[in-house]
Amino acid sequence: MTTQNNNLTLKILIGVLGALLLILGIFTYKFYNEEKREKAILQQEKDLIESELGELITKYDNAIALNEVMDDHLLKEKQRVVVLLDSLKDYDANVALIARYRREVSKLKKERERLFKLADSLTTANAQLATDLDSTSTALSERIVFSDSLASQNSKLAEIVERGSALQASGIKAEGVRVRNSGKITTTSRSSRAEKVRVCFTLSPNKLTEKGDKDLFVQVINPENNLIGDKVSINFDDAVLTYSGRNKVFYENDALDVCVLVDASDGELVKGNYVVNLFSGPRMISNTQFELK
Repeated sequence: MTTQNNNLTLKILIGVLGALLLILGIFTYKFYNEEKREKAILQQEKDLIESELGELITKYDNAIALNEVMDDHLLKEKQRVVVLLDSLKDYDANVALIARYRREVSKLKKERERLFKLADSLTTANAQLATDLDSTSTALSERIVFSDSLASQNSKLAEIVERGSALQASGIKAEGVRVRNSGKITTTSRSSRAEKVRVCFTLSPNKLTEKGDKDLFVQVINPENNLIGDKVSINFDDAVLTYSGRNKVFYENDALDVCVLVDASDGELVKGNYVVNLFSGPRMISNTQFELK
């Protein structure tokens, strides 16, 4: 009886142990599969993070190529992403690692958004600045054109004023004369009797002309095309004038009668037609002709 009881007890224990082993095997297999599936999920998460970091690097490269102003800042932030990606590749995937790198990726994305917004605002500001510079350049060019036009107009106006303010002469007349011992001057049309040439004219009234002393010069050219008289040369800014005679008068903007007496050397007063030119400074203001027989 006792032996039968022991056998029964042994059989029960073997059955229980078998059941326990079966249950343990089932749980071991289940845990193994779950761990394998979890590792696969963690690896996928790791691969996804690596992909996101690679995309961040690509976006930084594109931004750096388009934005010269932010190059230094973008390069530094890109280098942070490169270092993080390299370090991620050196570790096996686990929950703590994935959580840590997820936090880092989130920070990097926020920093990227901040930098890109700043870069966009700088690009917009640069574009506006370029537009403003173009507008300023256009306005400056227009101003230069206007100034050139104004300078040209002023130059023309100054030339008109200069011409308008120049001395003018009218009624010029030249003739041969002789001076008697008494000092009386008589006219003559004969070359054999003439001793000098007298040139008379009237300075016209001109309110634009500056009042003051005015130097007047006369050229008398005889029929042999020789200049008679003093034959003195005087230099002006851009001209040299050789004259036969001169007279200095004080001009007060009113009509003024003036005469210039030109001396002649022996043999200079010959028969024929004479040319007479009247100058105010280097500018010829009148001319005439006369004849000695």
